[in-house]
Amino acid sequence: MRVLLVEDDVDLSKRIAASLRAENFVVDIAKNGEDAEHAGLTEIFDVAVLDLGLPKIDGVTVLKSWRNAERMLPVLVLTARDGWPDKVAAFKAGADDFLTKPFKIEELILRLRALVRRATGHAASVITCGDLSFDAQLGTFELAGLPLKLTAFEWRVLSCLILRKDVIVDRRELVERVYEGDADVDSNSIEVIIARLRRKVGADRIETERGRGYMLRAD
Repeated sequence: MRVLLVEDDVDLSKRIAASLRAENFVVDIAKNGEDAEHAGLTEIFDVAVLDLGLPKIDGVTVLKSWRNAERMLPVLVLTARDGWPDKVAAFKAGADDFLTKPFKIEELILRLRALVRRATGHAASVITCGDLSFDAQLGTFELAGLPLKLTAFEWRVLSCLILRKDVIVDRRELVERVYEGDADVDSNSIEVIIARLRRKVGADRIETERGRGYMLRAD
């Protein structure tokens, strides 16, 4: 799950990013509204955490820009502004959720996971694919009822595939969701991760669509 974190408080953004990365999120940080607007318009994210009081361009304007360009990523507004007019402005601009500072990082993580899950069309928190199951709220996988041990990269790829089961996920999209923007990515790294996952969940469960990407089959 790739997150765009838009926060101009450097210390706070570092703390949030560290907590999200510990939960296997891929985090890109924007420190002002101008950078946030550009990132949201040009890159792939599963969800965004957006402050309102930003340098250069305010958060509501950024959000309106995304929505006007039909960028439909879920957006959680995280701000110290707790007045009713601020909430109304955020939701009218296209926000999906609103959380005020100070906040519990555990609540932020739960809300983000719920937003990503609903955005991919899953109402229930547990997503199944045969005897493979993913608790999207807790972030845990089970295979045949037993906990499945995965590396961070394996978790990111498998969660992306199971949230879009029976749909081909483009290889480039996987790379963007697994690695952060400044990462040095080896050309066959996704293939290596897919090979390891096949050994763990079954070789026939993950299909390769040549020239396109990969698909996790529900049957």
